This record gives sequence, C-alpha cells and structure tokens, in this order.
Amino acid sequence: MKRTFLLAVILVSGIFSTMAQTNTTPQRTINANGTAWKEVTPDEIYVQVALREYNKKNNDKVDIETIKNQFLQKAKEIGLTDKEITVQSYNGWNGNIIIYKKNKKNNPDLKAGITYLVKLKSTQQMDQLVGILDDEATQNFSVSKYDYSKMEDLKKELQIEAVKNAKEKAVYTAGAIGETVGKAVTIDGAVEVSENAPRLYMAMARNATADNVESTPPMDVDFKKIKVQYNIQVTFSLQ
Repeated sequence: MKRTFLLAVILVSGIFSTMAQTNTTPQRTINANGTAWKEVTPDEIYVQVALREYNKKNNDKVDIETIKNQFLQKAKEIGLTDKEITVQSYNGWNGNIIIYKKNKKNNPDLKAGITYLVKLKSTQQMDQLVGILDDEATQNFSVSKYDYSKMEDLKKELQIEAVKNAKEKAVYTAGAIGETVGKAVTIDGAVEVSENAPRLYMAMARNATADNVESTPPMDVDFKKIKVQYNIQVTFSLQ
C-alpha cells in the first residue's frame, strides 16, 4: 500500500513538472544594430626631420653642432619646446669625438647627420617648421604618424551613442507592430571601424592659372580627418 502511494506521488510530481516546463513561455526579444561615427582632425602630428653636415660654396663645412643649435633655436622661436623634440637617430656622429675623428680619418668625406622626431599640433605649425629649416642641411622631412589626443574619450562617446542608436532602432521597429521594448538582454562587443589614411587633402580646392596665381587666396590644406566608427548589436526583451 505504501509502495503504491509513493509511486502515485512520484507520478503526480512528474506530471506537474512536465506541465510547468510545457507552460514556460519563451522570452520574446528583438535584435538591433547600433552605429555611431565621427570624424576628427588630427592634433598630434609627428614628423621626422633629418639634418646633415654640408659644405658651403667656398667649401667650408657647416658642422653638425652648428646645424643642431640653429635648428633647436629656431624651433623654440615658433613655440616648440624640448618636450616636442626628441632625437631619433644619429648618423656618423654619436657624441663621441674620438670615434668620430677615427671614422673621419678613414672616410674624409664623412658627414655627420641627425634625425629629430618633432610633435606638432597642426599643419599650420608644420608649415612654420618647414619655414625655419636650413635647405642645405635638410635631407628629409616626412610625416611619421599622427593621432587625436582625445581618442579614448571619443571611443567611449561613440560606444554610448551606438548603444543608444540600437535602442532607438529597436523601439521604432517594435512599435511598428504594437510591441514595447523592455530591458537589454545582451550587448555584443563593440566593433571598431577606423579610417585614418596618412595623407593630406585640400579642404577647399581652387583652380589657379598663371594669370591669377598671385590673386588667388591660399588654399586651406589640412590632414584628412580620422574617421572612427563603432557598431554594436543589442538584444532587447519585448514586454
């Protein structure tokens, strides 16, 4: 009798358990892709300036120390400080006069050189730097890299905007069929899509002919802007 009663209890419990599982309604959700992007002008421009000893027309040589001192002095005159200028490499001269004289003896035509890495804020400042360079001493001038100083803040801002954009899309899509969007169920990792090709572009292009070159205003030339974009997929519940 007890065994029969126990078996009946187990069967009833199993039935209620099955009914509970059967009556569980799957959560209704809606997926939405959010996007946010922004273009910013680089404000950290790193240029390489390679300087080298040279001979004047009278064959007198302008040594590397003179070239260095003149460059650094003129750089300060346009507002650059020691923090913006660093030595990237030496060529033929490393500050050791003994080794330099030895190399010079073996190679009388040896000319010492130095390459600086200069951090600038704009192309206007880059134009100023070009203007102070000694044409004879300058062997190379090139953009090494560039960036945006508030990039991390920008990335956070765009991720927030992308999530808001996903919510907005979910609301009007669900609203079209009379549904109401609830809380977020999942937020997939943000995908960053950036475009920062290192080239210059002309913000305002003007055609200049030989007759009107002098009367044509200077073109507003700047770096191509850095485009940063974030895509985020969010799943929301439907109430």
